[in-house]
Amino acid sequence: MERVEYVRELRERRAAWRRAGQRVALVPTMGHLHAGHLALISEAARYAGRVVATVFVNPLQFGAGEDFAAYPRTLERDARMLREAGCDLLFAPAETEVYPRGRDGQTFVEVPGLSDDLCGSSRPGHFRGVATVVAKLFNMVQPEVAVFGEKDFQQLLVIRRMAADLDLPIEIVGAPTVREADGLAMSSRNAYLSTAERAIAPRLYQTLIAAAARLRAGASSTEIEQEGMDALSAAGFVPDYLSIRRRADLLPPAEPPRDEADRALILLAAARLGRARLIDNLACDLGVPVA
Repeated sequence: MERVEYVRELRERRAAWRRAGQRVALVPTMGHLHAGHLALISEAARYAGRVVATVFVNPLQFGAGEDFAAYPRTLERDARMLREAGCDLLFAPAETEVYPRGRDGQTFVEVPGLSDDLCGSSRPGHFRGVATVVAKLFNMVQPEVAVFGEKDFQQLLVIRRMAADLDLPIEIVGAPTVREADGLAMSSRNAYLSTAERAIAPRLYQTLIAAAARLRAGASSTEIEQEGMDALSAAGFVPDYLSIRRRADLLPPAEPPRDEADRALILLAAARLGRARLIDNLACDLGVPVA
């Protein structure tokens, strides 16, 4: 595996692969890698002959008082893991390489609507930072395919909308969430959990499973969402939201459903547990009622 820090070097490698007729798949990360990231590398290899991973802790997606300074940075460990996973190239730029005019001088990319709800509501500017850095990485790497985890489902939809709206010729692939044996979604921020908090953390996913069962049984979204928030609070979380949305566009579904989009749903939740802000989601299809 090669490792580069500058866009100039990255583009030289990309140009050589293009001349050889090789497709490229991109896996953007903020590092502190785990098995979920390595699954993204494996998924990317299914779509292209060359896989590029990026490690960059993007300051623009962190708000005031968030964990940018404390976010774990383990570049040498990450590079070793990527090499063992079969990644072809690691792009690990400095902040000045990504934002040469500084954070305040950067041109921004923003996806309206999708960016303002759920995590966007509690983290203003977060998805503007995500869309901006991903757009830059797309232009730097020029991949045919980019792979993102479905755990960050809202982020996945934001990036898909951005790529479509900007006419970027990149296939955006969503890869299934990778979980620990007890159901906890793998996340770099799980490292913040104490031993006691780690024992509680799987309750987030369990709450989503219970909510999905209630949804299939015919309970109203409002009732289910409140029950879920109460259950998370009782377990020791400080819940941000538990919400039932349409998978296609994250809009609230009509009740009763008007069309197929109102039946293909996703339950999303975010909650704080100690220093960690955990997110998770669970798809739920209501099916077509018998006439």
